[in-house]
Amino acid sequence: MPRLSGKIALVTGASRGAGRGIATELGVEGATVYVTGRSSRERSAVVEFPHSVEDTADEVTAVGGRGIAVICDHTDDLQVRSLFDQIRIDSGHLDVLVANAWGGYMPYPEHNEWFSQSFSEQSMDRWDGMFTAGLRSHFSSCLYGLPLLQESGYGLAVLTTFTRGRRYLGNAFYDVAKNAVCRLVSALANETKESDLAIVGVSPGWMTVERMTGLSEKQQAEMESVTYIGRAVTALACDPSVSRRSGQTLAVGDLARIYGFFDVDGRQPTPYVIEP
Repeated sequence: MPRLSGKIALVTGASRGAGRGIATELGVEGATVYVTGRSSRERSAVVEFPHSVEDTADEVTAVGGRGIAVICDHTDDLQVRSLFDQIRIDSGHLDVLVANAWGGYMPYPEHNEWFSQSFSEQSMDRWDGMFTAGLRSHFSSCLYGLPLLQESGYGLAVLTTFTRGRRYLGNAFYDVAKNAVCRLVSALANETKESDLAIVGVSPGWMTVERMTGLSEKQQAEMESVTYIGRAVTALACDPSVSRRSGQTLAVGDLARIYGFFDVDGRQPTPYVIEP
């Protein structure tokens, strides 16, 4: 029997990229997965990449789970609250929450040029986008979602990031936003330490997502598929003792060695580290 049969999961920002890989791998283990994002088949939030929440939900169902698509803008608190109300009404509980929605890169064609600029040349619009559609959306998902997890008496919340706080990430806005996620993991773990919840940060390396272009040869050699982070989150969700990892932010490559899973090509790549 699939290890997550009967479990209810939510993956935010799952129309594309890491969220899509995480949702699908949870489906492989039989979970019912609520898939959220702004992109639907009727209207894509990113025109050049039309994959939708309905597409990801169908993929979850196709691999053995049950995918449920919900259009949700995670910068809108009313929509986020409504999402968790829907899960409560429809499913009665929540076992796994993956806060993955992220923003601040738009317009994306300018992303690489923007990222390389010094902080004094940055637009505060980028800061606002990254903190509102990124860090704040992680927090709001936890604010409204952790109570539902706690009602089950056990639950896992995963916050995705791209650092473990060990070196500068090459852009002041990005560095502060991504490192703040690690701090949020630690803070929420302390806030919930009397419960059986596990709050864990997960940091992938360079992933083969739709927008990843212009990489160096070194980066290309160390790429990870989105399935790799999906298997990392699934391994945590299947671990009955995962609460011992609460408060930690762990690299996907390290989790691969802990739990013994591999990427789709049979490798266990270690994360590429940004060199400023």
